[in-house]
Amino acid sequence: MTRRRAFQSLAALGLGAPLRAATSLPPATQASSVSKMMVAPKAGTSDIRLRPVTVAPERVIRTIVGLRPFRPSGFVVRGEEMRGKTVVHNYGHGGAGITLSWGTAHLAALEVQKTGQKEVAVVGAGAVGMATARLLVERGFRVSMYTRDLPPNTTSNIAGGQWFPFTFYDVDHLTPTFEEQFATALEFSYKRYQTMVGDYYGVRWLPNFQMADAPLPTNGLLSRTGPVFRMLPQFTELVPARHPFPFRYARRFDTMFIQPPIYLDAMLRELRISGVSVEVRDFRDAAEILALPEPVIVNCTGLGAKGLFGDEELIPIKGQLTILIPDDEVTYATMAPELYMFPRRDGIVLGGSHERGVWDLAPDLAETERVLTQHADIFRRMARPARVG
Repeated sequence: MTRRRAFQSLAALGLGAPLRAATSLPPATQASSVSKMMVAPKAGTSDIRLRPVTVAPERVIRTIVGLRPFRPSGFVVRGEEMRGKTVVHNYGHGGAGITLSWGTAHLAALEVQKTGQKEVAVVGAGAVGMATARLLVERGFRVSMYTRDLPPNTTSNIAGGQWFPFTFYDVDHLTPTFEEQFATALEFSYKRYQTMVGDYYGVRWLPNFQMADAPLPTNGLLSRTGPVFRMLPQFTELVPARHPFPFRYARRFDTMFIQPPIYLDAMLRELRISGVSVEVRDFRDAAEILALPEPVIVNCTGLGAKGLFGDEELIPIKGQLTILIPDDEVTYATMAPELYMFPRRDGIVLGGSHERGVWDLAPDLAETERVLTQHADIFRRMARPARVG
């Protein structure tokens, strides 16, 4: 599935209409095509003062690639009996692994509780696996964790980290059962992350600005009618020409941002303090997992579940992030069509890449150039803050 198809799915969720694909255009044409779609704000009319991001190739400090574990029908949380053991599956979160991790951990813990057992193995040490292990410990279970990789080498470490459920199902695959699971997971995660705001876990609230040249959607997840609306404080439609962005339409809402390097390190540290044993082990198949001594196994292997447990619906969505040198004065996030910018302590994250069915982990240089060129054009055209003094 192509990047265009992925963004059509995002548009169906109310995340904005897709831009024309620009990676095949030469750099000068890319900038020109983006500029034509923008309406520059009139000088001196912006009511919102923000520091534009300085985007330039010499400010890039790294480019990273990750594969999101995506299922068109959404994530899986269910228990099943396998060779005398209970396996509780908790995987397939797409681009919402960090966002929904505590909520699906809660659903998985409910499945574990049904077994009456107290010894549990959690397989996988990404955001989903660690939240699951932590919640099980809090509920009185004795937990052992088995994982192929530990931070900073997990897929979760490559995530952007915004609290919002992006790219985790296709609209035409929705079922009432999944919608109920999603609503429960969303609510639980939203409340849990609020208890973790602060430097220790690397969680903070930031204003987020969504923008487009066409009217922004009034339905879907990112709208006043969606299930996430009440979890997006300060949701406001911004009057055209009264905001600093070079687009006709914009809206503001606040979201939590989770900085993966800080958050995952803190989570792993807390698990070890709480007595969870952590063993690095690469499982070749389900039989090796079922040979573990614990009677209950929670499968949090993400994309690995495709080969380990034969989930043919599970596919990768390749995502690429280009990181600029940190800038503490950038204290807001942006979402333009096929683009997003998140400020973190370890750098300014520029993204917007979604390629379905692509397993290649090599950075795409054309995609890097597209993201840099289009972001540079946006921030170059932003209204500048007024000088003081």
